[in-house]
Amino acid sequence: MPLILSNLTVPLLGMVDTAVVGRLAEPHHLGAVALGAVAVNTLVWSFAFLRTATGGLTAQAFGAEDRAEMSLAPLRAALLAVVAAVLILAASPLFTGGALALFDPPPSTVPGLEAYLHIRLFGLPAIFLNHVAIGWFLGRQRPLVPLAMLTLANGLNAVLDVLFVLHWNFGVEGVAVATLIADHAALAIALVFARREGRASGRVPLDRARLLYAPALTRFFRLARDIFVRTLLMQVVTVGFAALGARQGELVLAANAVLLTFFALQAHGLDGFADATEAMTGRAVGRRSPDELRRAARAGFVNAGILASLLTLVFALAGPAVVDLLTTIEPVRETARLYLPYVVALPLLSVWAFVFDGIFFGATRGADMRRAMLWSVAGFGVAALLLTPAFGNHGLWTAFLFYMALRGLVLAAVYRRADRGAAFACP
Repeated sequence: MPLILSNLTVPLLGMVDTAVVGRLAEPHHLGAVALGAVAVNTLVWSFAFLRTATGGLTAQAFGAEDRAEMSLAPLRAALLAVVAAVLILAASPLFTGGALALFDPPPSTVPGLEAYLHIRLFGLPAIFLNHVAIGWFLGRQRPLVPLAMLTLANGLNAVLDVLFVLHWNFGVEGVAVATLIADHAALAIALVFARREGRASGRVPLDRARLLYAPALTRFFRLARDIFVRTLLMQVVTVGFAALGARQGELVLAANAVLLTFFALQAHGLDGFADATEAMTGRAVGRRSPDELRRAARAGFVNAGILASLLTLVFALAGPAVVDLLTTIEPVRETARLYLPYVVALPLLSVWAFVFDGIFFGATRGADMRRAMLWSVAGFGVAALLLTPAFGNHGLWTAFLFYMALRGLVLAAVYRRADRGAAFACP
């Protein structure tokens, strides 16, 4: 439950962003924040391997009762996080120019989009280190810490959104600054809890030779490479969806931004079960226990399936009211309601993908996940190219539903071939 609650704070914040900007007079403000968030999140989630790799390796060390490796795994990831963030910041003008060329947004959206990106990119070092911290705490079976990090930081972000945008009229820049401050607040909270964790469990002397031990580094970078490629493939879908929507005009762009808050809500809720399954799977692999791994998988599917069913019901019944809450622009409301049925179908189609993600991350099966994502993204590309020209935004949303279902189906086939995960626990 702590993982579900902590993950849900992220899309709830996104809904606050949308609701705040959706109360400005023109839809181009909403479009700028939507495209800017997609661009930044492309970077942020491309480096989500820092969380998943750290979490999987730490959980396996926890199961094997290897206290030294539980401390070294996050240090290796943190070094990579800092180097990557500095390099991206140095190339930020290229990133902004590439985003504008790719999205080809309406002219009215461009100034707000540029301002949003300029501010948000300065938060990358804190964001990447937060990935590492969350993965480490989850791997150590400490889910309450990410809950505290995300709840406090996102609560601060929501308050600052209201102050900066609605009270002080900072517009799109206000949303970006609020998020920048919240990212650093989350990192500060993580450091406080990490210090307490070290005192409570006893200090482990830093073994510099083992930190740079070649086999451990090779394992980490191989896993990081596979998850990084997988995440880049996912971002192809995210960016492709945004770009194809933007080319249908600012009204469709704004409506899709509203609808994607529904997807973010269900994705982060289901991802909470994926995180829990990852921690339990990693512990089972560390203990080399196929039975424990199967129990973790079964619990993940049952609990996530219940949540997916509830979300489907809530979206079907309350979806129009939520759309009205998120924006006061009537044409955007009408357009969003037109495509709402696709969002209603998402939870039950995508739940399998999220739980299998947790299983494969916990077992550190990066290569399997990379190959499965390649097939899924190819499926989205074919469907989007065939359906969008013929059916517009209906075709785009159909392609997205197909992609989410295919992710679960491909991973299910790999899991079954591995004797329902037995080969994961006893490789």
